[in-house]
Amino acid sequence: MVKQETGMPVATEVATEKHVYEALKFGVDMLWIGARTTVNPFAMHEIASALQGVDVMVLVKNPINPELELWVGAIERILKSGVTRIGAIHRGFSTYEKTACNQPRWQIAIDLKQRFPGLPMICDPSHIGGARAYLKDISQEAMDLNYDGLMIESHRDPDCAWSDKRQQLTPEKLDEMLSQLVLRTEVSEDQNFISVLDELRRQIDIFDDQLFDILERRMQVAETIGQYKKAHQITILQSNRWQEIVDKASRKGDMKGLSKEFITVILKAIHQESIDRQVKIMNVEAPTEPVKESVAAGQSGAV
Repeated sequence: MVKQETGMPVATEVATEKHVYEALKFGVDMLWIGARTTVNPFAMHEIASALQGVDVMVLVKNPINPELELWVGAIERILKSGVTRIGAIHRGFSTYEKTACNQPRWQIAIDLKQRFPGLPMICDPSHIGGARAYLKDISQEAMDLNYDGLMIESHRDPDCAWSDKRQQLTPEKLDEMLSQLVLRTEVSEDQNFISVLDELRRQIDIFDDQLFDILERRMQVAETIGQYKKAHQITILQSNRWQEIVDKASRKGDMKGLSKEFITVILKAIHQESIDRQVKIMNVEAPTEPVKESVAAGQSGAV
């Protein structure tokens, strides 16, 4: 009825085989699969089977938890059913804390685009933000990351909505917000811009090479610490030392304009690599050369 009155395409969420059949029977133009359905292999199998040979646009929301392979798996199931018009909806990921919003984890969506070049990516600021006050900033960030569209909840009287009332906008407020978004292009024909950008990227490449050299030397020291621990029968992980490193790095990062989240992610990756290397050393049966006490200060953790 809405489609007849407005002439606009209609979309709806499907979670079962029956939903798909009913939606197609009534001429729904676009189907989307919700976050909780994406992680359910039985539901995805049902939906994919119902879509065999159907020419309809299907959008797949990211799974609840930040797991790229679950998202990839759901999309591949739909592709195998023969559906050629398919896209993804990035609605953010749940966290341990009970909050109204979802963490965007933009990098996961970027990784998905790398796996499926050309895949349309829609951002769902309503579920990422959890409140209308955040919708504009999240929408602008999505546009700056070259998303193909936005899925935003709207209601003529949001406070009376049956669900998600905090994250909905009136049609008037939605129109106002969309008019304020800055839409940027992916490429430029300005030769001066291209020249400056190329030079800046060369600088980035140099810094990356320097980072790799530093990380290589750091891992060499971590391996030496592992040998020293093995010789003295000391465990790899020492929690107090690890917490000391995180706290110290967070303070230094803050002074340099680096977020605590960024510093923590980087350190955790480095720490895990150090642990992996020390585990290998601990499990080598062949005797290793004794390490001089002056080389390692026996209070280190895995890093």
